[in-house]
Amino acid sequence: MGGVLLVDEAYYLYNAANDRDYGQESIEILLNVMENNQDDLVVAVAGYKDRMDKFFSYIPGMMSRIGNHIDFPNYTADELVKIAGVMSRDLEYDIDDDAYATFKDYISARMELPFFSNARTVRNAMDRARMNSAIRTFERFAIDGENGGVCSVADLKNISAQDFQILLDDILNADTDKRIFA
Repeated sequence: MGGVLLVDEAYYLYNAANDRDYGQESIEILLNVMENNQDDLVVAVAGYKDRMDKFFSYIPGMMSRIGNHIDFPNYTADELVKIAGVMSRDLEYDIDDDAYATFKDYISARMELPFFSNARTVRNAMDRARMNSAIRTFERFAIDGENGGVCSVADLKNISAQDFQILLDDILNADTDKRIFA
């Protein structure tokens, strides 16, 4: 057989609450294949530590068959700000220098809430900031008629502190017990 199998978010393979779930059967087959091909097959399972620990508790023998367990820490807020900068560059957007501080405030607050997911949260925030930028630009030029309704490429590519402040305000003003943040 040979090869490498990566199962990301492996905990979704098994649903202990569902009697009709075929995850247990698929995991048993996987364990059998791992055992029979241990000299030429590498299986990596990945996911958030708390969920993986629960997953391993449901599957007897799984923990011992996975030879190495590596925990990767979450990114720091500063690292996530840098990731946002790379994402904006790759998307051909320009983040104002003063906007980085607002984004850091947002990401620091967001890290304290449920369902935080590191770079995925940054990507979602960047998508929302780009939408906020588009709305802001449309309002400035199309609605308010600034500069005779003509905007520049720089205007279209700009993400300002205001675009991130909207995200931060959503957190600061929300009932966090009832809202799921992207």
